[in-house]
Amino acid sequence: MRDVVEAALKAAEVSYEEPRPGAFLAKLPGQHKLATMTWLIVGERVLHVEAFFCRKPDENHTEFYRWLLEKNGSMYGVHFSLDPVGDVYLVGRVPLAAVTGDEVDRLLGCVLTYADDWFDRALELGFASSIRREWAWRAKRGESLANLQAFARFADPDR
Repeated sequence: MRDVVEAALKAAEVSYEEPRPGAFLAKLPGQHKLATMTWLIVGERVLHVEAFFCRKPDENHTEFYRWLLEKNGSMYGVHFSLDPVGDVYLVGRVPLAAVTGDEVDRLLGCVLTYADDWFDRALELGFASSIRREWAWRAKRGESLANLQAFARFADPDR
């Protein structure tokens, strides 16, 4: 099964490392979330998929977690989960019998789509105050706001 996963990563032209046999750490490049580091770990019975999404939200916990749970209902292959500290991950397990090169590609595509498409909204829900403070601090110092432009509609007081 290790060979199937490695061949799928190579076919997708995804940058990856194999720190130990059967444990692949792939780097999925995005536009909103610049990179999503994703583990694909071949176990005895399942392929485990795990990717860090964002840290525990600073605020608006009820709406943030409700949004995650609503998203879980429409997701394929992976779902949102929390670690013991409250950081958010995308996780999934696929029986080895169902793992093919196409399925690995589909899983990677899902992880990338969910992480990249939903990242800005997650930050808006859970970190709006921090983003506003960062915007104000950078604006005051004349520093670049380029990587905060996705949040201008609520962070820029001049809008």
